[in-house]
Amino acid sequence: MTDSVPTDGQPPAPAPQPPAVAAAAPQDAPEAPPATLWDRMRDDPQYAPEHLALEAVRRLGPEAAQWARRARAEQPGASSDALAEQVIRKFVNRARLSGAVSGAAGLPGAVIDVGVLAWTQARMVLHIAAAYDVDPLHTDRATDLLVLQRVHKVAESARLALGVAAGRERAGALFGTGGQGQLGKVMLRLGVRLAQMAGVRAAKRVFAKLVPGAAIILGTWANSSATKDLAERSRALYRQRTTTVPGPRGS
Repeated sequence: MTDSVPTDGQPPAPAPQPPAVAAAAPQDAPEAPPATLWDRMRDDPQYAPEHLALEAVRRLGPEAAQWARRARAEQPGASSDALAEQVIRKFVNRARLSGAVSGAAGLPGAVIDVGVLAWTQARMVLHIAAAYDVDPLHTDRATDLLVLQRVHKVAESARLALGVAAGRERAGALFGTGGQGQLGKVMLRLGVRLAQMAGVRAAKRVFAKLVPGAAIILGTWANSSATKDLAERSRALYRQRTTTVPGPRGS
């Protein structure tokens, strides 16, 4: 990843480094967002949730679709509700582990943790969609993520913000990004936006990082609670689409 250009004599603000996941539990350990996404979110923190939602559908949508095909082949009698319940148990457990996954202290560590949690939650939502035969690769899933995670209240505003984020992503790829301010300001803004997406108050995440021992206790409770709430909203949405008006399926 690249560092931002120094401004006003300040040292460059490095992007948050994705945490190293312990090799001892590869099936259960949460995964961090990709490095290129961290760069985009750092450079454009105002639209960090939108960048994360777009990248999640691109990277995690195919994984969710493959999982659903494999699960139905292995469990031909399983209902959509049963498959969704398997998804929820799996990712709520992962969310619990993401409370102190980065091992970094202070504000940068808190930002990394909420980023990992938001990424884990996005993966869960896309898997729940696939469990109900709703195409996890469709661009509408990014809109769903932002509404379900309460970044936006309605789909229309979510779509507008996604369009802005996509345009800024293309512009950044073509022309690069300008210099950032001090590291603390960038990280705080990014942390607040990601905490909003993950359903965890930024103050709680910072507290969990600054008070010894609090990361495990508070992080576990806050992450699992927020993820369970998101899971129930997601299940209700996609179950309704399956039983009434189906969502977009595979092309």
